[in-house]
Amino acid sequence: MRGPLGAVIGKYPSSDGGVAEKGDGIIKHNRKCRDVVFLVIFIAFWVAMIVNSSFGFNQGNPLRLTYGLDYKGNVCGDRHADPDLRELELRYWVNPNQVYESGSKDNQAKLSNARTICLMDCPIPSEDSLNWVCDYPEGEVRLSVDDWIDRNYDYFADLTPDLRNTSLQLQGPCYPVIFPSVNVYWSCQLIARASNVSLRHWREMGGVNIVEDIAVDKSIHGLINSRSLVLKRYVADVGKSWGVLIVCGGILPVFLSVIWLLMIRHFVAAMPWITVVLFNGLIVSVTMFYYLKAGWIGNDSISPIIGEHDPYYHVSAREISHLHVAAVVMTAVMIISVLSSIAIVRRILMATSVLKVAAKVIGEVQALIIFPIIPYAILAIFYMFWFSAGLHLFSSGGVVQNDCNTNCCAYDLKLKRVSCDRCCGYSIQYTSHIAVAIFFHLLGGYWATQFFVASSATVIAGSVATYYWARGGTSPEISFLPVLSSMKRLLRYSIGSVALGSLIVSFIESIRFILEALRRKLKVTNSAPESWFGRMVYNSSQCLLRCVGWTIKSVNRNAYILIAITGKGFFKSSEIATDLIISNILRIGKVNVIGDVILFLGKLCVSLASALFAFLMLDTHKYNIGHNKISSPIFPVLVCWFLGYVVATLFFAVVEMSIDTIILSFCQDSEEHQGTAQYAPPLLLATLNDQTEMQRLTQ
Repeated sequence: MRGPLGAVIGKYPSSDGGVAEKGDGIIKHNRKCRDVVFLVIFIAFWVAMIVNSSFGFNQGNPLRLTYGLDYKGNVCGDRHADPDLRELELRYWVNPNQVYESGSKDNQAKLSNARTICLMDCPIPSEDSLNWVCDYPEGEVRLSVDDWIDRNYDYFADLTPDLRNTSLQLQGPCYPVIFPSVNVYWSCQLIARASNVSLRHWREMGGVNIVEDIAVDKSIHGLINSRSLVLKRYVADVGKSWGVLIVCGGILPVFLSVIWLLMIRHFVAAMPWITVVLFNGLIVSVTMFYYLKAGWIGNDSISPIIGEHDPYYHVSAREISHLHVAAVVMTAVMIISVLSSIAIVRRILMATSVLKVAAKVIGEVQALIIFPIIPYAILAIFYMFWFSAGLHLFSSGGVVQNDCNTNCCAYDLKLKRVSCDRCCGYSIQYTSHIAVAIFFHLLGGYWATQFFVASSATVIAGSVATYYWARGGTSPEISFLPVLSSMKRLLRYSIGSVALGSLIVSFIESIRFILEALRRKLKVTNSAPESWFGRMVYNSSQCLLRCVGWTIKSVNRNAYILIAITGKGFFKSSEIATDLIISNILRIGKVNVIGDVILFLGKLCVSLASALFAFLMLDTHKYNIGHNKISSPIFPVLVCWFLGYVVATLFFAVVEMSIDTIILSFCQDSEEHQGTAQYAPPLLLATLNDQTEMQRLTQ
């Protein structure tokens, strides 16, 4: 049987069952360190995170997420390459016949083995002569890289007759510019529209036959739109838009959250209505921005082409298709959200009554408003490290030469001969341990987020519980700074319990992620259950797992309250909290649910505002043209949305945990005193103990 909580607090027993002296204070009874094993696991996890991140910093190169490789295996734009490629960021396929062969259905050649070079801009065929693009100057070619760039990568006129002959055989070191090209995500997309003038000059010089076919276009287009490169570009977008993340994912949510808390403090009656109206306006606005960027409204859709180009030339990209899907999903979410917010209008008065109690607590313990700044600052530092390490981990891997049987001989300026030994291209090789390292990094980031949120919630719960069990702050035994006292108790006794609770949530979410990935894979391989019973079991298991995840989060939140009050371990606190809630479900059920809904809408308001401002910042010239152009706003906006929600969760926990702590304490207080709470402050008694009010709230 569960012991009385009021007895634990009122008679000051120690956590080991003994009775402490009365002078020990209301929640300052003797405690023990709980769940120490999980604290050790958490410390080991941090050590592993540092080691894992060190591997990423040593092996990764974020340039690989944006730029391609040249025929030497260098990453375009890499200042440490040989030669220095800091200004040469565009990958260009110099041999059009190799591009054609890789796109031909009757040929086994791969585009990854075609000869590529890094340039500053995509070459354009001449209108009256033949332009050339030559290999990097080295060996017998006495030119500096800067001179080579100034001459538009062309030193064909300086070649010996033998080197000119190999160039006419498409074996280098110079190659003709026959097809126009355009910069598509830092690769020169060849347009299957050969220049008649250039092609005529090429044939007059005795050059080998160059195939004019749409395969020249399709081959490069297929590579640029491959799933792996699209995912890399999405990750690179996050790195390029770091300024947006800081402003819209870090600074703006703090400002909006503090404003919301202050308004709850001073305009509590109007805040539920303001929250619902703002939520509907923001979700409609964000949805409209998705429509704009998808090109369904106006002419502001994203373009895969970087820089100036022929306005009549259009390139399709997966990013645009993904925005179309996102716009459809946001439309469905918008409709459901608006209808749901309308449905709860009749219950908003319940939320107002509960929020009044939280406003009273915030007014009495004013340090609660500024306390979330502490976990926010710690989490901000962690995220800066985590995002940087993530970019390096995702771009780690070894640059290795491909194993191919392609006949692609080319002239080697250093060896001074045509070489067929090193004609295969280069690619980045990813091993299974890199995938494990990335998954661990994602899991670690989620666990750390849950840990900081849980720690903040526990400190707030301890502060509010001190306020409640001191009869609304009238007891002389209450600490002058209850927040600092609660922080001290957390760090000294309960940090292992918080680590355990956050680990459970992270574990459940990881299992959901793995099952969802398997579900997608089953869809791809057409191995999904075909019978109605199989589909029913499959879908039911997915729904059950979501319900388990939601239940775990709910139980955790209430467990943190009991951890802060009693100092017991996580599982014992969960048991007490669950028993207490079940015993009073009719009394607090509807009230708590409506209050949680309003708080959830408030968090969404902050995160949606962050997403909206992220759209506005990403729509500026800086992120649409040139070096910092992002491929799509999807990932940066989603990251800002997530960060905004996390920040709002940290600050809104002041209200959320105040309500839950007060209600749990009130129910236990009433249970121990024959239905009449003895420790409750007057406002709480007026709100929850009045029979007429209770009847209205529970109808």
